[in-house]
Amino acid sequence: MSIRVDVAPSMVTWARQRSGRDPKEFEKSFPWLNAWERGDLAPTLKQLENFAHATYTPVGYFFLREPPEEELPVPDFRTMSDTGVSRPSPNLLDTVFLCEQRQEWYRDFARQSQTEALDFIGSVSLRTPIVAAAEAMRTRLGFELANRAGYSTWTDAIRGLIEAAEAIGVLVMVSGIVASNTHRKLNPKEFRGFALVDSLAPLIFVNGADTKAAQIFTLAHELAHLWVGQSAVSKPDLDAETDNPTERWCNQVAAEFLVPLDALPSRLEGPTLTDDLDRLAKTYKVSTLVILRRLYDAGFFKWERFRRAYVDEMERVIDLAERTGTGGNFYNTQPYRVSRRFARAIIANTLEGETLHRDAFRLLGVKKVSTFEEFGEHLGIA
Repeated sequence: MSIRVDVAPSMVTWARQRSGRDPKEFEKSFPWLNAWERGDLAPTLKQLENFAHATYTPVGYFFLREPPEEELPVPDFRTMSDTGVSRPSPNLLDTVFLCEQRQEWYRDFARQSQTEALDFIGSVSLRTPIVAAAEAMRTRLGFELANRAGYSTWTDAIRGLIEAAEAIGVLVMVSGIVASNTHRKLNPKEFRGFALVDSLAPLIFVNGADTKAAQIFTLAHELAHLWVGQSAVSKPDLDAETDNPTERWCNQVAAEFLVPLDALPSRLEGPTLTDDLDRLAKTYKVSTLVILRRLYDAGFFKWERFRRAYVDEMERVIDLAERTGTGGNFYNTQPYRVSRRFARAIIANTLEGETLHRDAFRLLGVKKVSTFEEFGEHLGIA
């Protein structure tokens, strides 16, 4: 006879709600769920373990009498204006925790390699003029307007900016899922990115489930967080304003970094706004949404017209993305998911016998030795 576990009904309800999954998804696997939540029946240990796995909840939590207060380990700057933000989802929490583990590993690696601290981390403050901060970022990253001419499209420019950031010591990770679990997709409505400040292992995570058009602005926004030296989970929006002074400053620096106001034309040429957006996007190698926001900043539109145009352009961008499609094999996408700089370092360190294969597999999101070895070969590590 299976032994049943004394679990507080409120903990079962909390775990189900915390998962963010549709209640109907649990009906087949857990037909007694309603009885557990009412307190009419207790789950067996095996049932509890399966339920914990399905709700992304540590099993130990179910032995508490009331739900724990879960907080992000970094400042939460996702609140926009008067709109509150709900508790962090397990997907967001697990992503932050995994990135902190990767950062910790790389920090130790950098110390052992006697890597010098990065001088641009925290090199400016919120009192630094927007134009000056943006110019400092452009110069250090080599992302000047003239240098962008080599990119065919603004999507190429995103990867170019990622590579430029990694070249100066930043670990950049872009992923739309938790670790390598394709069943746990991240929600861009919850967060768009975060920055974990460190003088040896600064890390930026960009939500890859977001549109490519939004990702380049998020990346620039998180770079601004590194320059100002403040970690944060963010949800930067081009079509909204924020009351948070740090987020407002980072938004302004990101916009100026991507499209300097003094480089914009004094007038639009037409014949339609879409033509202008496409033409300027090709010139500056950024998304049309960024261009639209900068035109508003430059005074081309009033707020209401800008908001209407933004909604229309967002629909067009999403439609184009759906028709174009996305894809790519594992070995092309994984370096961006886990950071090429991080992957090269941990694979080489593991092959030298300094890091356990078990730890490397977990941090890289691989399960097989063959995958690990082929990944290393793809990155040029024998």
